[in-house]
Amino acid sequence: MKVLVTGAAGFIGSALCLRLLERGDIVIGIDNHNDYYDPAIKERRLARQASHPNYTHKRVDISDRKATEECFAVQKPHRVVNLAAQAGVRYSMENPLAYIDSNITGFAHILEGCRHNGVEHLVYASSSSVYGANTTKPFSVHHNVDHPLSIYAASKKSNELMAHSYSHLYNLSTTGLRFFTVYGPWGRPDMALFRFTKAILAGEKIPVFNYGKHRRDFTYIDDIVEGVIRVLDDPALSNPDWSGAQPDAGSSRDPWRVYNIGNSCPVELMDYIAALEKALGKKASMDMLPLQPGDVPDTYADVTDLAEHFNYKPDTPVEEGVAKFVAWYRHYYNI
Repeated sequence: MKVLVTGAAGFIGSALCLRLLERGDIVIGIDNHNDYYDPAIKERRLARQASHPNYTHKRVDISDRKATEECFAVQKPHRVVNLAAQAGVRYSMENPLAYIDSNITGFAHILEGCRHNGVEHLVYASSSSVYGANTTKPFSVHHNVDHPLSIYAASKKSNELMAHSYSHLYNLSTTGLRFFTVYGPWGRPDMALFRFTKAILAGEKIPVFNYGKHRRDFTYIDDIVEGVIRVLDDPALSNPDWSGAQPDAGSSRDPWRVYNIGNSCPVELMDYIAALEKALGKKASMDMLPLQPGDVPDTYADVTDLAEHFNYKPDTPVEEGVAKFVAWYRHYYNI
């Protein structure tokens, strides 16, 4: 199978490319290598897959319509995984237009590429952030999600709506995956685990927002990749029981689906920090701060549909996942 993966030098994208190559797929990777965080780690990630004979890499920004069109026309992928996006809830308050360019305009170019080139299935990254002001937990794909609390979340909700219109109008099979706080080796330097590890080792204070009362459904990278692959291999189908009178928010009469992919086991931020302290063998000095605008206090994934449809549920315990990250971090930075 020929798979186009956008965001291929990113945290999740690179890990996914490696798994697809390992099983024998042909992979075309796209990434713009922007400097939202240190591009050096993107180059190091890319080096792991770039030498594989079945891998082709394109330094393309999906917001560039012509370059994206050309990539689809030349490569003719069978299936597509769109992971390219401007990430970060807090940065979206500083630079909202970056999210429009990449997450809205760029995603439209991906949809058009799929539409005009006979792509069998588009899998794309959504986010737990779409649940926004929802307080009913666990978060279910069958809940309404019309109250995002950040431009980032709004852009991801927009992706789900855009995908649905293409599924309806062009019979394009699309599946959105709402990722819940992904972490692990080769992670993003702007994420809490990376920043906390660096600060603790340097003897600096770590910022602990919401006074440590956050709960997050931390999901280990290998679990995420396994879920993406299972979904990719099983194109979305229409739900024959879907009714416009009582519309189900997680499915459709068109070939469109969304799924939560999370550990379904929320962990308090203080317990997450405790796991990191244990793995590092060093206590953290903390600066306790209030909840930041755009943040939600808790995330908790209902993964019933993922388990039922794909016989899969992420299950790596946080203590194990954090320890693996710390071991990688020490090796990567020669500590």
